[in-house]
Amino acid sequence: MTEFELKSRKIQDLMERRHLGALLLRQVGSFAWATCGASSYVNTATTNGAASLLITPSARYVITDNIEAGRLKQEEHLEEQGWEFRISPWYETNQAITQLTHSLKFGADSPHPGAVDLSAEFSQLRSALGPEEGERFRKLSALCAEAMDQAIRSVRPGMTEYQIAGVLEDMVQQRGVQPIVNLIATDERIFRFRHPLPTGKKLDRYAMLILCGRKWGLICSITRLIHFGHLPDEVQRKAKAVAHVDARLIMATRPGRKLRDVFNEAAQAYHEQGFADEWKLHHQGGPAGYEPREFFATPTSDHVVSVGQAFAWNPSITGAKSEDTILIGAEGNEVLTSISGWPTLKISLDGQEIERPAILEIN
Repeated sequence: MTEFELKSRKIQDLMERRHLGALLLRQVGSFAWATCGASSYVNTATTNGAASLLITPSARYVITDNIEAGRLKQEEHLEEQGWEFRISPWYETNQAITQLTHSLKFGADSPHPGAVDLSAEFSQLRSALGPEEGERFRKLSALCAEAMDQAIRSVRPGMTEYQIAGVLEDMVQQRGVQPIVNLIATDERIFRFRHPLPTGKKLDRYAMLILCGRKWGLICSITRLIHFGHLPDEVQRKAKAVAHVDARLIMATRPGRKLRDVFNEAAQAYHEQGFADEWKLHHQGGPAGYEPREFFATPTSDHVVSVGQAFAWNPSITGAKSEDTILIGAEGNEVLTSISGWPTLKISLDGQEIERPAILEIN
């Protein structure tokens, strides 16, 4: 089967299993997943796009307005995949969903009036990536790693966080990738906030750049840090500790393992490194796909890791963080967002050595 045929089969299986007459996909990520990479958004900050998909046992529809239809046909090539368009004028309410689901039990990938909420099931479905998606993830991750490397090496003391965010945005957009998360912290703000929206604060010595980049609907994540001058001992200790936790997560994320067991290994690693409660201050990440995290790993997660999945782990200890996107292989895990020439910390675990990114020191 082609990627599109396989996804269509998965959708039909889900509908049969839940005894549904139709399935509505409104989320940007679900739209991209079901169409093998098409973009339904206009506003990049919205969860639901400007077009929806409705699938029945015998037909599949794109529901949109006259503004979006032309691009979706001509540039996203959805008619070639066999989608039938139901188009309304932009100034009228599109009645297609109501008409096509009349008297049917139907589900949706997000809360929708009259529909069975399949949000959790669809997150699981999107996280099970095929080989074509894995290859696209490799390409996306390489672009994000290149953009991060070029951006962070352009950072200089005296730049504002806004300016740093602008440089990162520029480097990412130049490569055809959308920076849907672009977080910047400098100096003391790195110690205060896990999600640092950029501000007008000027960089003195220490900066953290966080990126989630999207292309073909897929999203990869990467964080890097840079310090001008000698790295303080406290930060060095935390950086080594969080690299150890990250290495443990990467090594533990193997096919057949439940996420709760992977998570608990990380919690134990925090304890061993002398930072037992730091995991409580921020999520640790989880499966990546058509959302930055399709869902978060927790101490009770039942999800079973499978070959082909992508994960973005992001352990942090106040003032330090480690984050890359990885792909789960049958024989081992591949770090997709590694940066050639970046300084690394070598972590030895169970007879294996794993390299994790160090803080870039500029003296």
